[in-house]
Amino acid sequence: MNKSTKTLLILGGALLLFLIIVGRSMFFIVKPGERGIIFRPFTSGLDTTMVFSDGFHIVAPWNDFIVYNVKERKTEETMDVLDKNGLSINVDISVRFNPNYTQLPFLHRRFGEDFTNQLVIPEVRSTVRQVMGRYTAEEIYSKKRAEVEVAIIQEATQKLNENYIVTKAVLIRSINLPADIKKAIENKLQQEQESLAYEFRLEKEQKEAERKKIAAEGEMRANTIINQSLTPSLLKMRGIEATMTLANSPNSKVIVIGAGADGLPLILGNN
Repeated sequence: MNKSTKTLLILGGALLLFLIIVGRSMFFIVKPGERGIIFRPFTSGLDTTMVFSDGFHIVAPWNDFIVYNVKERKTEETMDVLDKNGLSINVDISVRFNPNYTQLPFLHRRFGEDFTNQLVIPEVRSTVRQVMGRYTAEEIYSKKRAEVEVAIIQEATQKLNENYIVTKAVLIRSINLPADIKKAIENKLQQEQESLAYEFRLEKEQKEAERKKIAAEGEMRANTIINQSLTPSLLKMRGIEATMTLANSPNSKVIVIGAGADGLPLILGNN
């Protein structure tokens, strides 16, 4: 092996060693569901204009390349809050969210990579306490639970969106009250349901009575009209018409003209 070949091998080995040493700080692969941002300590600092999508990227070794997971994630919190009257309520909250990847540099500058503990959890806990503090335990537990959830979602979403977090859902998984308070509320709700059922039956019976009254009044008016229209002349005419109809019937019979009351015919026999 001549001297030039040895020199090339040494240079090649040195270059390979250099690439191995600095490769980890130069070559980056951003996976699907991730985004990258860059910090240039010796020039412009944090680059707020560029967010790197998934793929292969080459970065100068003296710059910092920070990869963020931007997939949707979930955190669950169990906390004690006070209702409007100062009663302690234990609630389980579930939050689904992900960072707004188009705003990652600003999120990183303000809260860093641990934004879940630095931002999301404190804001959600604060919102839950504020919203539930406007309602009584009975309203939170039963009557206005949906309204409470909507208020928490709206207020938490607004606060997190202002800080570069996309909120997917804020759910109240469970509400736990002291046993005696829970029992009292359940008894009250049961009594209210029984009262509503009684009122429904009473209203139904009243409507049925009104219906019968209207039907009876209508029948009475109809009978009055009929009675007023049944004059002696009309009755005689109807009797004559009936007699003529029966006379044309094939059944054998005896018709006595002028033998009935008021001179109407009498019909004897039906065979």
